Amino acid sequence: MKLVRYGAVGRERPGIIDRSGTVRDLSGVVNDVDGTTISPSGLARLRSLNLNSLPVATGTERLGPCVAHPGKFICIGLNYADHAAETGAEIPKEPVLFLKATSAVSGPNDPIIKPRGSTKLDWEVELAVVIGSECRYVDEQSAQSAIAGYCVCNDVSERAFQLERGGQWDKGKGCDSFGPIGPWLVTADEIADTGNLDMWLDVNGRRFQSGSTRTMIFKPAFVVHYLSQFMSLQPGDIISTGTPPGVGLGQKPPIYLNAGDTVSLGIAGLGTQRQVVVDSQVS
Repeated sequence: MKLVRYGAVGRERPGIIDRSGTVRDLSGVVNDVDGTTISPSGLARLRSLNLNSLPVATGTERLGPCVAHPGKFICIGLNYADHAAETGAEIPKEPVLFLKATSAVSGPNDPIIKPRGSTKLDWEVELAVVIGSECRYVDEQSAQSAIAGYCVCNDVSERAFQLERGGQWDKGKGCDSFGPIGPWLVTADEIADTGNLDMWLDVNGRRFQSGSTRTMIFKPAFVVHYLSQFMSLQPGDIISTGTPPGVGLGQKPPIYLNAGDTVSLGIAGLGTQRQVVVDSQVS
């Protein structure tokens, strides 16, 4: 299944994509695409529906974040061998963990807001895992079963905030609009092999990232298992699992985003995103 949320910011409605690619309205069935809806029982209920009996959605010009109200937005750094190499970092012995603020979540085609004082705004196409079952201290097999589905994430980053302002990485990762997710949440049963997905990202039509989850160091099930040793995971939590090479920081010389730039990205089977960079309008 492909689950979506559509409509104006803050007023998104739940939807599901039928075999013809049409968005069907789920608001008569569920309140939202959230932790309850993507639990095993919630997904089983959706699978039992006759999609042709659901109304065709209207007002789908904007797609919202494909998951509503995540409790946690967790990211794994340096999780691709070739990306670690381009940054000059050693291959991590254990997953590198940081958090994005949940207020960073945005729709797949919403603008990227360049923060006040930003000088090194960067991009990262990533495979995101969405949790469907609560888990703590789970093994890898149980961790795989806890995954509801997957989506595209752009782990937008402000490198000066991240690397030059002291402390940990979170300052450069959690700004508003720094977590576009979607266009869809694709349920786990539709992705046969998360270890062999092509990934790409363009800036202003120029291809910068062209990679694959084949070079991922710690695979999704292991990441969920690993995280569950340190914190419980709840339905609706998002885990973004790292990026292949080609980020702006890794260019020689580095290249960063400015207002007016367009970022397009996608992952095989999970859809595409497109964002335009705008300056912050906060007074």
